[in-house]
Amino acid sequence: MNSRTKILISLMILIFCGSMLWGESYGEKTAANLKAKGWNPSLIVILISTLPLVELRGSIPVAIAVLGMPWQKAVALSILGNMLPIPFLLLLLEWFFKMISRYKWGKKFTDWMYNRTRNKGKVVERYEEIGLAIYVGIPLPGTGGWTGSLAAKIFGLPFAKSLLWIFIGVLIAATLVTLLTLLGVAIF
Repeated sequence: MNSRTKILISLMILIFCGSMLWGESYGEKTAANLKAKGWNPSLIVILISTLPLVELRGSIPVAIAVLGMPWQKAVALSILGNMLPIPFLLLLLEWFFKMISRYKWGKKFTDWMYNRTRNKGKVVERYEEIGLAIYVGIPLPGTGGWTGSLAAKIFGLPFAKSLLWIFIGVLIAATLVTLLTLLGVAIF
């Protein structure tokens, strides 16, 4: 492995850990509040994994370290929760952005989201479906199923292919997050 590859891998782990710290504190707070109200831990994990920005990057570590779930159950519930909003996002994002773009604040937000996703989604633009899986699968800040859905819409990928490749990306992310959590890389 050359030094450039080692630096890239180290940088990815550092960025991942930074996003995990933010996501976990938010996820931990959410889990603690819901658990105190008597919620089932499985439902807590599913709920956390549906949240934008947190997704399964936050739900897997919370499920394993905070709720004490076996990693297999944590992964299955997190994948389920992460994928729940994806079909709706793929179907409704365009309509939603058109609707809010009628307002000045909505137009600003929509333009910002589209520009941000275009800039971060170069891999999707270049490699299309496989790029979408990579974009969703690398658990870095600003990537995941939610932004992958937006990228799929922006770059005109068909619904069925988008859903499949986002799912593949979610599986990749779940694998990476689980391995890092089990290796103790995620700090609680």
